[in-house]
Amino acid sequence: MHHRHRPHAVDPHHEKVRVVLAYKNFGANKGVSHIGLGVAALNTMQTLRANGMHADVWPITSPDDLDRRLAAEQSASLARGEHPVSHVVVSAPWIPTERMRALIMQHPDVHFAVNSHSNVGFLMADPSGIRLLREGLELAVGHHNFSIGGNSAKFVDAWTRMYGVPCAWLPNLYNVEHCRAVGHRRPWSGGTLRVGVFGATRPLKNMVTAVAACIEAAGRLHTDVEVWMNSGRDEGGKGVQSAIEQLVVNLPAVKLRHAGWQSWPGFRQVVASMHLLMQPSYTESFNMVTADGIAMGVTSVVSDAIDWAPQDWMARVDDVSDVARIGTRLLHDVHAVDEGQRALRTYVASGLDAWRRHLRA
Repeated sequence: MHHRHRPHAVDPHHEKVRVVLAYKNFGANKGVSHIGLGVAALNTMQTLRANGMHADVWPITSPDDLDRRLAAEQSASLARGEHPVSHVVVSAPWIPTERMRALIMQHPDVHFAVNSHSNVGFLMADPSGIRLLREGLELAVGHHNFSIGGNSAKFVDAWTRMYGVPCAWLPNLYNVEHCRAVGHRRPWSGGTLRVGVFGATRPLKNMVTAVAACIEAAGRLHTDVEVWMNSGRDEGGKGVQSAIEQLVVNLPAVKLRHAGWQSWPGFRQVVASMHLLMQPSYTESFNMVTADGIAMGVTSVVSDAIDWAPQDWMARVDDVSDVARIGTRLLHDVHAVDEGQRALRTYVASGLDAWRRHLRA
């Protein structure tokens, strides 16, 4: 018999699971799509809840904010006779190690995890990410209620083998109930081609190759092409943006269009207006844009870094012509979106199993 006053940590039961997904809230831009960690947390929460697990998303501003909110919630839950928080998953390594140590000691009945949202290669974009993850491994060895995790199985496998400390696979879960029922998609049949090359302008996103492929596709298809990109957010991408502008200058058939940054539902509507997306990233751990495209009925050219997508969507990452070739083929494939939705649903089902293992649900 399971007693409600015994914490999940010592008496595991799926009804006692209550997980908080905590991400750093940058405040000034609340609700906009480029808080990718918030969008990922929202989708994961919705999927966990749809599968019978109590999950909440907490945007937090600091470790002290997390500590205060957790303490208040635990007290209120016990006063109401409800299950307290059993797990906290912090999106990305940003909390200083000593502050994390204090949190896990102050809340011994809560299992904490810091979840890397980058594969190993992409961690170079975070000045302190690798250091915090390595220090987190020491916390995991010394404390019963702390783990390092990753939303990429490739990261988890490598990190475990590299340092000999088990890591948890805690993948992004996408709310597949948001997927459109597209059936056999009508192929692109002419007119101006709209291609989305969305995301933060970072070198590792390989956007220069993507835009170059759009130029080649304009010639292959004998059509005008609009290349749609997000704008107004500099993340070390000034050289990328300059290179893209130099590629397209004075080309009458290819125009850059800027979508800005907006709410996630608004961004999904922009995605739905595209004929094709290009995401040939050098390194990825999930890629929300590809999932948004699938949900809205739009295919993507990807690299093999986005390994959950259909294999025939994958182009050679450093081959402009291969990216263009895959893109033009997908434009005429009436079954491609259905294949993408099946791939996303398969990924989410596997990811749910991984979350259940971690939560002991």
